[in-house]
Amino acid sequence: MPELIEIIKKARESTKKRKFSQSFELILSLQNIDFKKKEFSLNETVFLPHVFTNPPSICVFASGDMALRAKNTNVDRVIEPEELDKLMLSKREARKIAKYYDFFLAEAPLMPKIGKIFGPYLGPKGKMPSPLPPNAPIENIIARYRSATRVRVKNQLTISCKIGDEGMSDDKIAENSSAVISSIEKKLPLGSKNIKNIMIKLTMGHAVKLPTIEV
Repeated sequence: MPELIEIIKKARESTKKRKFSQSFELILSLQNIDFKKKEFSLNETVFLPHVFTNPPSICVFASGDMALRAKNTNVDRVIEPEELDKLMLSKREARKIAKYYDFFLAEAPLMPKIGKIFGPYLGPKGKMPSPLPPNAPIENIIARYRSATRVRVKNQLTISCKIGDEGMSDDKIAENSSAVISSIEKKLPLGSKNIKNIMIKLTMGHAVKLPTIEV
């Protein structure tokens, strides 16, 4: 953790201030993975201990009571069955929605229809909705996704994802980083031995490398 905090400080100090809030990005360089022998891919949602200053956007597909409860959480968007039917006739709008929101949640009964409409756009992005069972605690689930980040890579030796914003403290960004690294290690064939380098950067800054990968 002290090493992570140190490179976060260096990344912050070495980057010019911008007129917008920059994001902190974690970059992992991998090693000892033979793509010829086995396809390697990751599409993980990692729930972080600290919420971003600018949390990810969430779209919920729901009806009735669940749609109402979702709206009461001030979630970014709720799409009810009536609107879903209209989107069947508008590929352009469906594509726009798929691109705009970071995470999607959906009542389980709506999943088949969502698959037909949004599958071609959400599937390739690894953003297909997480199904919500009946009587799911939608309020808690939405709150949890507010501190989520997506780790997605296929047949590449570099993994990157958002871990924080400029407005967050170095300690919180470091704890978010540790959570992501721990989650990725569990998915790698050889765990931490597959991680060659760990770097952190701001949106418009240069990557700062961790002297050691022991986190």
